[in-house]
Amino acid sequence: MRRQLRHDQPGWHNAPVAAFGPIEARVLVVGLAPGLKGANRTGRPFTGDDAGGFLYATLRKAGFATGTYAADGDDDLALEGCRVTNAVRCLPPGNKPTGSEIAACRPHLAREIAAMADLRAIVALGRVAHGATLSALGHKASAAGFGHGAVHCLDTVTLFDSYHCSRYNTNTGRLTAPMFERVFDAVRSHLRG
Repeated sequence: MRRQLRHDQPGWHNAPVAAFGPIEARVLVVGLAPGLKGANRTGRPFTGDDAGGFLYATLRKAGFATGTYAADGDDDLALEGCRVTNAVRCLPPGNKPTGSEIAACRPHLAREIAAMADLRAIVALGRVAHGATLSALGHKASAAGFGHGAVHCLDTVTLFDSYHCSRYNTNTGRLTAPMFERVFDAVRSHLRG
């Protein structure tokens, strides 16, 4: 699929998408995977689609971002104390990652987490990101069940769960702006405490 996209859209990123934000951040946001016309196009997580606009507006409101977000990535958006990545680094076929893709990307996520020496909190956006994060931390799925707003203390890091900020979830009201903001308010309280 990537080979075909490189041919059809040579100006797009069409490659694994690296994390965005400072490595010394105390918060890591883990999403699902690059979207076709989002991060796969722009090369920056959550940039180019509706989920990105929702996420970065929330991070700005919570004090984890400054500047303005543009869907094409040509902006002055900067993350402060926060880093954003995905459980799967490449665009998955059919825009839905398979178990084997999640497993293949697990070492990348584990290295990302290990490289963040000051990490205190991880926000998992959705059940897949939650499971991938637990695995990357060396925990079994049974160690912590997923639920929006759930908080799990795991060794030296605390895992915060949220529904994914996809357009489907926000359009149907499964995830509202106040619900999402409360997750990041809880993260802020945790960092202060």
